[in-house]
Amino acid sequence: MNIRIQLLRDRLLVPLVLVGLLSAPLMAKKKDDNTIVLKKGWYIQSSEQVKASGDVISGANFTPAGWYPAQVPSTVMGSLVNDKVYNDVFVGKNLSQIPEDQFTKSWWYRTEFSVPAKKGWEFVKLAFDGINYRANVWLNGKLVAKSDTLEGSFRQFELNVTGIARPGGKNVLAVEVFPPVPGEPTMGFVDWNPKSPDRNMGLYREVKLRLSGDVSVNFPFVRSTVDLKTLKSAKLTVSAEVKNNTSKKVQGTLIGEIGTIRFTKSVTLEAGENKLVTFLPEEYKELNVKNPRIWWTNDLGTPELYNLKLSFHTGSQVSDLSETRFGIREVSDYINENGHRGYKLNGRKILIRGGGWVDNLFLDNTYENYKTQVEYARHMNLNTIRLEGFWGNNEDLYSLCDENGILIMTGWSCQWEWPASLGKEVDEFGGIKSPEDIKLITKSWQDQIKWLRNHPSIFVWVYGSDKIPRPELEKNYQDVLKKDDPSRPFLASAKSWTSTVTGKTAVKMLGPYDYVPPQYWYVDKKFGGAYGFNTETGPGPQVPPLESMKKMFPQESQWPATKNDAWDFHCGGNAFNTVDRYNEILNNRMGTANNLEDYCTKAQFMNYEGMRAMFEAFASNKPNATGVIQWMYNSAWPKLWWQLYDYYLMPNGAFYGAKKACEPVHIQYNYGTNGVEVVNQTAKEIKNLTAEVRVFNSDLTEKFTKKLPVNLKADTTEKPVLIPEISGLSKAYFVDLRLMDAKGRVISTNFYTLSTQADDMDTAKTNWYVTPLKGYADYSSLSSLQNVQLNVKHRFGREAKGRFVTVELYNPSDKLAFQVDLNLLKGQGGESVLPVFWDDNYISLLPKERRIIKGYYEEKDLNGTKPVLTVGGWNVKNQSL
Repeated sequence: MNIRIQLLRDRLLVPLVLVGLLSAPLMAKKKDDNTIVLKKGWYIQSSEQVKASGDVISGANFTPAGWYPAQVPSTVMGSLVNDKVYNDVFVGKNLSQIPEDQFTKSWWYRTEFSVPAKKGWEFVKLAFDGINYRANVWLNGKLVAKSDTLEGSFRQFELNVTGIARPGGKNVLAVEVFPPVPGEPTMGFVDWNPKSPDRNMGLYREVKLRLSGDVSVNFPFVRSTVDLKTLKSAKLTVSAEVKNNTSKKVQGTLIGEIGTIRFTKSVTLEAGENKLVTFLPEEYKELNVKNPRIWWTNDLGTPELYNLKLSFHTGSQVSDLSETRFGIREVSDYINENGHRGYKLNGRKILIRGGGWVDNLFLDNTYENYKTQVEYARHMNLNTIRLEGFWGNNEDLYSLCDENGILIMTGWSCQWEWPASLGKEVDEFGGIKSPEDIKLITKSWQDQIKWLRNHPSIFVWVYGSDKIPRPELEKNYQDVLKKDDPSRPFLASAKSWTSTVTGKTAVKMLGPYDYVPPQYWYVDKKFGGAYGFNTETGPGPQVPPLESMKKMFPQESQWPATKNDAWDFHCGGNAFNTVDRYNEILNNRMGTANNLEDYCTKAQFMNYEGMRAMFEAFASNKPNATGVIQWMYNSAWPKLWWQLYDYYLMPNGAFYGAKKACEPVHIQYNYGTNGVEVVNQTAKEIKNLTAEVRVFNSDLTEKFTKKLPVNLKADTTEKPVLIPEISGLSKAYFVDLRLMDAKGRVISTNFYTLSTQADDMDTAKTNWYVTPLKGYADYSSLSSLQNVQLNVKHRFGREAKGRFVTVELYNPSDKLAFQVDLNLLKGQGGESVLPVFWDDNYISLLPKERRIIKGYYEEKDLNGTKPVLTVGGWNVKNQSL
């Protein structure tokens, strides 16, 4: 057992706890003037180790001796790992050796904080954005709320603690959190990876204090409609709920501001009344905006954002204020002539190109981690991420997608639709059956909608995944959407179903999820091929590069790949609990891997060509193809399946295959027709291009060449030439594609390895997750490529985007430099600098070819070392510079 269990108990931890209490600031992080986020200064401990009751624990004289330092948001397991109670939990099978019994009892969270004593803001609310799964809450010795009301992973609660909180003094908050039990609809990871030993119990989203006067302002919402013909005007509808916190009638004014726009409304509230106040553009001419800054995805324009400020005034006193960000844009869906659902942004049809998101296994993503992952999506030229579930330990993920112009489809996971995941019996509508569960999930749905609805990045709410909800529940969902967010489309399921409430979903979830060869996406017309909107699919495992494999597995488990239970543990569940099938295909197509390094090199080739082909096929077949979500985008922990980059943020070949396929103006090969196509993903017409096609034998003998002119309309795919049948081709051969602009500058390149012995798909045996192979393409001759020494020049520098390295690669030989891999290290022999943003990678250089590649990184990720550039590849001699 490699894991080290460090038991910190009273004698060791008391000094640390006391130092923490004395040094930690009592004033927590502020969100805005009247909201305080209680992030730091928390401690946790199992109720089995705590003998005191909640009134004592939340008292000023209680010392949390033997407790573990924590912060919120957090899960219990995440905090224990952060405190080094458990180390190396993601190495080998260590995660499976953590005792789960300790998480069947409740755990305490405790913190101390101060409340500002500010005149006019005497009302204090305590808000919980996410508790998994239920909790008792104590403040200053008083029981504020019990677990029979604070229940549900996706509920949000606001507790009035006025009179219990002590403005100007020390306050103590103690929260006893109870774990979910089988059958309760909590969050989960389905078959994507193992579950966390604690089932993610904890305060996994923010805990906040909100201060206000007599009237508080809640749930601001801006709904925009755009003149879709001109985009020169927009109408805004602004609303908010105002709450009278007193036992007397209150009169006042609600004032709204959007930049220089100002609008007001007089409001009268009865004692304790909560009222929805709405500003309509028909009543307020100021909300008819001329020449608005429109929010676009990053590939079509600029993701413009606005700020809304709302304040409630009673006389000269500001009773409460609220600020939120929004975008002016309009989203809608449509059904194409073949019955497939697609989506429009500001009246423009868009091809959805994305991946399936998952948070870290312990729900401990940081802002920097979210930021990198969203920037990776933009760097790969993707425009969408799908959240199967309402992920995020706060709003950072959604806000970053707003800023970067990345669309989000979000909603419930299939976690509650299958008995093994939910922990109780299900039927054709899933496991939400009882009146109590339906009531809970309806409230949870409403809480999530009202929490996230101002984010322009969210373009569709998905309230079913693999199944559709039972009609009673779906009607509740529809009622919530009509009342709280009629501005977006919805999906009753991410799978093809017909609902008795809302009709056909008109999307598909027909696989594959395991390896299929590149031509699958072009030739399949019945299952997961490139038609319609495939809400989750992909070419199966994406084995990470060598460095990550060595982090994941202890040396004794690194090789061989077969009959390796440590490898199996880092796969998925059910049909995806091994990479044996993938390994068999790799060995048959590429030649048997000799060692781990050889295996990872060949795996990156498979990753690249498989992912590139999927995205290219959907671009080729638009408008019949309306969208594709690669399953998955990222990883909750280190694994071998379903990822464009891994848990360590290391891109694999699939990352650069996706980036290549989705580039704005792109030349590509069609595996189905043996043709060459040019894709324009932009909103602009592009003329006077030249496409160049060359075909080479394995010895680089040129067998075919052609140049032809290309003009591209906006958002179209042109198919200018078919490659004719060529005699005398070697079993493995190469297709080199170039696209030049009017001045002869290369704006897109693409390089394919093909085989005269094509992969043979056994379509008769297709099932829900794969079309198996009964014959394999032969790329074994690639193992015989002679080594090449590249000439490399490089320069490190700084600019506004951060640090960069410019690399000039030149192949002086008469041989092919295949799958050239660029990397940055933290000093000689160090780990990779991550994240890193290369213009291109896993490239191939023909004889005498020169390429310039630029890569970006941040200085902080060097950890004080000097960057070292490494250049290697399939047959490229390694260099460290």
